[in-house]
Amino acid sequence: MIDAQNHVRVARPSRDLAAAERFYVDGLGLEVQWRTADPAPGEHELLMVGPPGGGWHFELTRDPLHPLEPAPTVDDLFVVYLGAPVEEEQVERLLAAGGTRVSAHNPYWDEWGVTVADPDGYRLVLCSRSWNI
Repeated sequence: MIDAQNHVRVARPSRDLAAAERFYVDGLGLEVQWRTADPAPGEHELLMVGPPGGGWHFELTRDPLHPLEPAPTVDDLFVVYLGAPVEEEQVERLLAAGGTRVSAHNPYWDEWGVTVADPDGYRLVLCSRSWNI
């Protein structure tokens, strides 16, 4: 049975794991949970980032022999609910770490937050709302 205690991993390809690490670690403030130092032939390069002690992590992968070109759409979102106003300093760190501020496809996200495309073009939304279901 799936419950609130289950851990979650979200994975997607990246063309440049070093650039992704700068964005998600230096820009967003996540920590490196694990990475491959030197993958064996046929294995993927991996970077896993997440909050310290969190129940989830974000995995970025790269197949050095058959790299996938990331194909983000305007609705491929990674949303972080802050429960507080988005600080401009946080946005500036993301931009300095390789992000690009973009308008959201869904105006809801522009009303309640800030959208920043990561170096692969996937969108991160910093949402000022709380997660109250």
